[in-house]
Amino acid sequence: MRGHIKKRASWEFVVDLGPQSLQHCSVCRKRYWSDRGRFKACPKCHGPLEDRVQRRQEFHTGYESKKEVEQELAKVLAALATGGHIEPSKMLLADFLRTEWLPAIRSTIRPTTFASYETHVLRHIIPRIGSLQLQQLSGVQINLLYARLLSEPDIHGRLLSPATVRRVHATLHRALKDAVRWSKLLRNPVDSADPPRAQGFDREMKVWTAAQLRTFLAAERESELYPLWLTLGTTGMRRGEALGLSWEDIDLEAGRLSIKKTLIMNGYKTMLSTPKTKKGRRLIVLDPATVSALRKLRTEQMKVHLRQGLSWRESQPVFVTEAGHPYHPERVSKLFAQAAKQAGLPRIRLHDLRHTYATLALGAGVHPKVISERLGHASIAITLDCYSHCLPTISEEAAARVAALVVPG
Repeated sequence: MRGHIKKRASWEFVVDLGPQSLQHCSVCRKRYWSDRGRFKACPKCHGPLEDRVQRRQEFHTGYESKKEVEQELAKVLAALATGGHIEPSKMLLADFLRTEWLPAIRSTIRPTTFASYETHVLRHIIPRIGSLQLQQLSGVQINLLYARLLSEPDIHGRLLSPATVRRVHATLHRALKDAVRWSKLLRNPVDSADPPRAQGFDREMKVWTAAQLRTFLAAERESELYPLWLTLGTTGMRRGEALGLSWEDIDLEAGRLSIKKTLIMNGYKTMLSTPKTKKGRRLIVLDPATVSALRKLRTEQMKVHLRQGLSWRESQPVFVTEAGHPYHPERVSKLFAQAAKQAGLPRIRLHDLRHTYATLALGAGVHPKVISERLGHASIAITLDCYSHCLPTISEEAAARVAALVVPG
């Protein structure tokens, strides 16, 4: 690799990158270098492409003095020698995200994760900063993006919460981190940006008391979904984890169930997937009442199969409709809301049964480490952060108990 300096309207230099492979369109004569990927047809005119090898040069112009251009040439040659050189490009952020990054990562991540990335890119990032050049993007511009997301309504007329903006930040950081790996950027500008501070739960956590949960379960005792409500209320499982259970995951004799898969939604469609984290794949010990309810449910399902002349399979889902079809997650949430209303209880989300379980367990003196493992949290720190509102009461009880042991009288 070598370069030379020229003096025209201003000082400039040319760097010879050597022979490189390219695709050449025989119709519109456009060239596509190998570092842009391989195309089956010309993206511009859809004409046939030929493989060629051609000398490639890089031009840098606009320098005011010979000394300045010599210094810059030396930097470029040094970067080329060490593999740290990034070829100048006017590619827009929108083009990189939409036509390169999203298609490249689609097959490497979970469908739900891709759907989240795609929403962030198409709904929040591209409409606001997509017209900026990828290589000109700065931390200041990204901070302005976050400020706009927090202060300007989206296409649905809603302001984004700080937590949602942090997720947009994570998506953009991942995208530009890949741009660095693919030699399109020298550094990730998102590292210089400041996303909104985490503020715990943006949505107020609402839970039932032990008496309210007991009232709900008593009201639903004869419901076909009673085993599901009871399992959620006594284990703290996520909705998708419970709906993803099959009978082969439950050992009724030992009183245990294994969470190995989860029912997720991609749009409105459902599919079985694996838990996101290693801690999500876990073993949960069941209480006798839940074991009894599940044993009764299994017996009833086996009788239905026998009457219909169907063979029993341990791989079939645990929680199914009367027709034997798996429940859709959104349908279950609606049925829960209806049941809670009929029982005259405060309105909470189905996911709040998980919070209710954790809150009641902490209040009962169960060790946070045990609760963290049953909930499938990545660490006990997440459990303590989520349910810190329970800790003052627990601390008061602990202080009183210790004092009772050591203080005379």
